[in-house]
Amino acid sequence: MDSEEQRDNQKMEKKIRELSSDEAPILTEKSGLREEEMAMKEKELLSVSSKSMGDEAPLLPNAQNCEQPSPSERKTERFTLEGGSPNASAQSLEEMEIKYAAYVRHDIYGTLGKGEVSWKEKALLLLALIVVVPIRVVVGFLILLTYYLICRLCTLFKAPNREDGQEDYAHMSGIRRSTIIICGRFLSRAMLFALGFYWIKEEYVIPDQSPNGLFVKDSSQIDADESSYRPGAIVSNHVSYLDILYHMSASFPSFVAKRSVARLPLVGLISKCLGCVYVQRESKASDFKGVSGVVTERLQAANHDKLSPMMMLFPEGTTTNGDFLLPFKTGAFLAKTPVLPVILRYRYQRFSPAWDTISGVRHVLLLLCQFVNYLEVTRLPVYCPSEKEKADPKLYANNVRKLMALEGNLTMSDIGLPEKRIYHAALHGDSLGNNMPVKG
Repeated sequence: MDSEEQRDNQKMEKKIRELSSDEAPILTEKSGLREEEMAMKEKELLSVSSKSMGDEAPLLPNAQNCEQPSPSERKTERFTLEGGSPNASAQSLEEMEIKYAAYVRHDIYGTLGKGEVSWKEKALLLLALIVVVPIRVVVGFLILLTYYLICRLCTLFKAPNREDGQEDYAHMSGIRRSTIIICGRFLSRAMLFALGFYWIKEEYVIPDQSPNGLFVKDSSQIDADESSYRPGAIVSNHVSYLDILYHMSASFPSFVAKRSVARLPLVGLISKCLGCVYVQRESKASDFKGVSGVVTERLQAANHDKLSPMMMLFPEGTTTNGDFLLPFKTGAFLAKTPVLPVILRYRYQRFSPAWDTISGVRHVLLLLCQFVNYLEVTRLPVYCPSEKEKADPKLYANNVRKLMALEGNLTMSDIGLPEKRIYHAALHGDSLGNNMPVKG
């Protein structure tokens, strides 16, 4: 029996040496365990390990929880945390477009003028850049230079009128003034023609009734003695910088402009010949009436003297997309003089001339690339305020606004310039910050 046990031990030691040569880590040199005991020990160790793993790591039941997110998933997660989900952002943009509908562009180039266009549109843009744009730029500059030279010639040896911080040549008389007006109207229309406004549809409308005031059929039918019916201002909805060119060609009125305009090359002298009222917020002089006071005096002068230029005022205070009418400011109605309402509509198929949510350079370039532009004008009769409206400028302004919205088929909106700034800031912030797509 001892010899048999000795032989068995020798066999076991031989097997241990063979396993040790195969780098079995769980066996030691002094191991005297039988295979069966080793198997039972291994089972116990495995059961203990699985039990401890189950107690200590309940959040990792399988290998799927250990997978790392892909780069696109991490990007989506980061977008969700920082800027909201894509669906939420799109919904937020739609809500903004409803709230700030008066400033939303609807042409094919999108809200910021950077929308994706078809290959056909790209081909048309390329063709216009090569053929049309150079011609229009050269012709436009020649028209501007020609009118500047005319204004320079007519103002030679003539001192401008300086009063209340203003400087203008609008109160000249005789052939000089007539030359400035006639050439100004003709060249303004020539400039519009060069920009693609080959036909301008004008319609004279006599409403069935007014909210409160009195209508006069046409300002040209007012006799010299009927100063109470002569308009002191033209009031118009504001859609684009092109509005100024049209009103110059139609009536050649004075405008309100920034003080810096007076110092611009070429344009500065032209603005003085127009008789522009310059905004000069930095002036604190005691005898300075302010822009409101100067405008009121100009309106009253135009009302009493047919030789004095009318004022052209945009009571909304900013531009819209052309489909809405914002609340009117009372500056044009403080003088209690009659006003001439004019409504402008820019029809378009590709690019809208409305100047909103788009940079000036991009707007001018796309406008020059459009082969034909359209403008429709609705001219209402002179609106003479009632005694009640004269006593309440807000009522006067609101009644004229209601009339223009009705006759021009415009939607009245309650938002203004502060909301426009919020909308623009949101658009540019989203487009630059989160690369959020902007709808057109």
